[in-house]
Amino acid sequence: MSALSALLIALPATLPFGNPFAPPQPTQPEPPVYMDSRDQVDVSVVAQRAQVTPGQDTAIAVIFDHQPGWHIHTHAPVVPPELGSPSDYVATDIVIDAPENGSLIARTKWIQWPEAHDVEVAFGGTPVLYGVYEGKAVAFVPVHVAADAPLGSATLSVHPVFQACDDIMCMAPTPRPPAPGAEPSKRWLQSAIDVTFDIVTPETLANINGSETEPPVFSGFDTSVYSRIASGEAPAEEPVVFNAFGWEFSVDASGLGFLMLLVIAAFGGFLLNLTPCVLPVIPIKIMALSAGSHSRQRTVALGIAMAVGVTAFWMAIGLAITLLSGFTASNQLFQYPAFSVGVGVIIAAMAVGMCGLFTLKLPDAVYMVSPKHDTLTGSFLFGIMTAVLSTPCTAPFMGAAMAWAATVESNTVTLVTFAAIGVGMALPYLVLAMFPHLTDRMPKAGPASELIKQFLGGLMLAAAAFFIGVGLSGMLAEPPEPPSRMYFWFVAAVVVASALWLGYRAWMLSPKREDGTRPPAGKWQVIGTVLSVLLCATAVFGANHLTDKGPIDWVYYQPDRFETALDEGNVVVLEFTAEWCLNCKALEKTVLASPEVAATLGAAGVVPMKVDLTGNNAEGNAMLHDMGRHQIPLLVIFAPDGSEIFKGDFYTVQQVVDSVKKAKAS
Repeated sequence: MSALSALLIALPATLPFGNPFAPPQPTQPEPPVYMDSRDQVDVSVVAQRAQVTPGQDTAIAVIFDHQPGWHIHTHAPVVPPELGSPSDYVATDIVIDAPENGSLIARTKWIQWPEAHDVEVAFGGTPVLYGVYEGKAVAFVPVHVAADAPLGSATLSVHPVFQACDDIMCMAPTPRPPAPGAEPSKRWLQSAIDVTFDIVTPETLANINGSETEPPVFSGFDTSVYSRIASGEAPAEEPVVFNAFGWEFSVDASGLGFLMLLVIAAFGGFLLNLTPCVLPVIPIKIMALSAGSHSRQRTVALGIAMAVGVTAFWMAIGLAITLLSGFTASNQLFQYPAFSVGVGVIIAAMAVGMCGLFTLKLPDAVYMVSPKHDTLTGSFLFGIMTAVLSTPCTAPFMGAAMAWAATVESNTVTLVTFAAIGVGMALPYLVLAMFPHLTDRMPKAGPASELIKQFLGGLMLAAAAFFIGVGLSGMLAEPPEPPSRMYFWFVAAVVVASALWLGYRAWMLSPKREDGTRPPAGKWQVIGTVLSVLLCATAVFGANHLTDKGPIDWVYYQPDRFETALDEGNVVVLEFTAEWCLNCKALEKTVLASPEVAATLGAAGVVPMKVDLTGNNAEGNAMLHDMGRHQIPLLVIFAPDGSEIFKGDFYTVQQVVDSVKKAKAS
């Protein structure tokens, strides 16, 4: 090299014009941008030892290295009431894909989690202490090498699942594992951190052990876990956390705690009777029990038949969860349009029988399966129908019990828990059957009783029209576009017809006088007329209101639409809904369609996006799963950077408005 060249290269790089003669310097690669919690938490995986032998126990360390000011939820978040529901928080988890040949076994039930630290957060406005993982938090996962493991390399794919938050907001969670039976998403596959072991012979390992040093991070690992696993000790079960009406508590699912959990599940089943899905059919069954109250034995038999039907349905749900891949929640049934149509047909058949229209002479075999509610078969079917009607709704306490039962390894425990829900739901009908005097105020016979049955049967026909309409709408829908709602006019027509029949027949209840006239209007005539007018007006108004587009210009969800909206710097308000979800419709019409929320969602920089799960919306279901939920309603509000500002199943006008403002500010 010449002296001149050396001089030029030595020019300081800080000259105003730089040094154009210096050789190019290697550039540091830009860290990846994930648009989720991985942007604030670096995760690495370290093996306790790189070389192992068949039959040996070892471990891996999963290290969460947080940026200053950031933390993640624990593996079992204990959420103060001021911060909302625990179901809105993503518990930290470690999902591991082991080799298909079974050479490595990850003991994820025995993970040694780091110690939680209290930090002050203000998600709900008022700062409170909340236990989290922060700083450099390490989780240890015991790993067993199979005794028959073949020699060579074997890899574990580690997927950390977590959500990063600071003191006022949370980032979008990392990718969630795919639903059972579903294909893993590209983001899920890309979230894997591989750690590879070299499986060698014992002789080779003995020669290596003298030179291999255990990483310092394992100084905090409790090796006694190996002997506890070998002794057959059961891993500690995480408590089941319940939260309702601001009251939060947890139950240990082992021993006597399991019995307490069954009681809570039964109480949740009992509360299902008070939901909008079930409440309208209760008077029908009360009348059936009242009609048979002259025979205590008959009344008890009808009540037991209905209770068996309710319990049998919920046990069938539990059986489906244990046997069917991808089935995780009861309201998934309504995502199959054929199921909705089938429910509608069954309800219609029972309504026709209730109205007394099965009077034609048919073969004797037909009457063996009479759907009339005052027969044993009819009561059993009525119990199944009542349980089916409850599936779009979720009662307090029941959701946590169902979610826990759907994930336990014991099929027996799952079935027993769902049976407890069924028994709790059936309990009121058993009580009415055992104490028939409670129904003494109901008309037991005569024209008034028949008219009430016919009227309620007409309303059941309206319910049948609703379910058949929902099913057909789902069959014809082409996601992501919304399904048709024109079936509401058919529902309204059935309600109007039932109301007019009630008004007309109410005036026929009074017998004619000898001169052919009828006496002045009595209570039945007044009640019938008022109800008839109110129902007709309500049916027409409701159909018009429910088929109206509403004040919000919704964008219907597709993954690319969602990503584009965020990339353009918008706040995204994501609503999960379905035609069969009555709670969803109530929230949409009362909260989201309110003037304050409609104006907020219509403002510049806000994209209201709807995920309609009425039909076979695979992409919508995948997004719901990514949100850590299996049931709807659900509303999630995202800031432009993809962070979750709000997530909840029941929400108020003020919550939505404030959350959108917070998302814009962030």
